[in-house]
Amino acid sequence: MPTLKNRPESVIELHQVATRFGDHTVHQHLDLQVQRGEIFAVIGGSGSGKSTLLREMILLQKPSSGTVQVLGVPLEEIEDIEALALRQRWGVMFQQGGLFGSLTVLENVGLPLHEHTDLGDKLIDDIARWKLSMVGLKPEVESQYPSELSGGMMKRASLARALALDPELLFLDEPTAGLDPNSAAGVDTLVRELRDLYGLTVVMITHDLDLLWQVADRVAVLGDGRVQAVGSMQELSQLDNPWVRPFFDGPRGRSAQQEPAWKPS
Repeated sequence: MPTLKNRPESVIELHQVATRFGDHTVHQHLDLQVQRGEIFAVIGGSGSGKSTLLREMILLQKPSSGTVQVLGVPLEEIEDIEALALRQRWGVMFQQGGLFGSLTVLENVGLPLHEHTDLGDKLIDDIARWKLSMVGLKPEVESQYPSELSGGMMKRASLARALALDPELLFLDEPTAGLDPNSAAGVDTLVRELRDLYGLTVVMITHDLDLLWQVADRVAVLGDGRVQAVGSMQELSQLDNPWVRPFFDGPRGRSAQQEPAWKPS
């Protein structure tokens, strides 16, 4: 049993979370913990409440009951000024990118710095260029508008903006959705490298089995309003759970025998 000294630090804790919309229950008795420095994925079937759970973690929605704590801060009765400070400690990459069409890529990436710092325009542009280089985008991209970007470039630009304030926690909503296999593989590698280089904690919502096998340290499976199982993909592949088996059996599943040689550290 780990001692207090070496016990992993939880950066997100959800306890007995329930979420209801009228008579419809999305979550009930949901418990979850995310540890510092890990790449943690949440998966589940359609309607399992993955996106709702993400919104509750990033202060876009409150659960009906239960507690949510992020980076040591309880979210239930958080004050506006404390919420503002907390949001500056995380970055979010939304599924559709969330970039402003009227702004160039450079302006999009620099926007959080304009909103939350007193830095000058030139320094903000320099930082934004550095963030774009971090995610593998070439200098000529900075003057383009989101409508001019490919799907893969859009994802990377959105990720650069999520990294603008040097967050310690990164949320990724379907980071490879809509991408061709080559672009998706590039995102896989990028997520892993960013975690390893900058010590980020990454929480991602995804249905991409390749991404799960390649980068996820632990995966939580949602079903019937609860967390049905948590573990590595290898560990989950051994479970005889009806909410887990579809991710490993059938035409869209992926067995442990197909696992790539590389494994998360």
